[in-house]
Amino acid sequence: MVFRSKGNVFLLTLIFLAVFTIGILVLLPIYKVASSSIIISSFAIFIITLGFIVWYGTSIRYVFCEDYLLIKGGPFKSKIPYQTITKVSTTTDGFTGYRISSSDKGLELSLKSATLGSIKILPKDKMEFITELRKRCPNTQIQKFD
Repeated sequence: MVFRSKGNVFLLTLIFLAVFTIGILVLLPIYKVASSSIIISSFAIFIITLGFIVWYGTSIRYVFCEDYLLIKGGPFKSKIPYQTITKVSTTTDGFTGYRISSSDKGLELSLKSATLGSIKILPKDKMEFITELRKRCPNTQIQKFD
């Protein structure tokens, strides 16, 4: 079963515009003095960077596999074995999970072993996500949600 991440179009647009503006401000002075090959190379790097940000920001998914939860965003993947998930609770962090989000209603998965002890996620349908997680992690402590 696959769950998409809850997106924040406003924030993603704001980040895109900020990077675009910075890129233009950096590339504009180069345009007057640099050779065409340098301009083309710089513009290509700029476009690839913008594309990467958009790809990552719009492609985050949570996939329930047989033995683990797979979190995919752009080229990045994390496999979380179900037996390592100890607790599920809400989080009020403004920067939630694998993406920057202005939502303060994400989920925090506490793990037996993780770099910081937990992973924060923001699925579109939290209740359905929790129901599926409960099926696969029956011993996990799940906080009651509104």
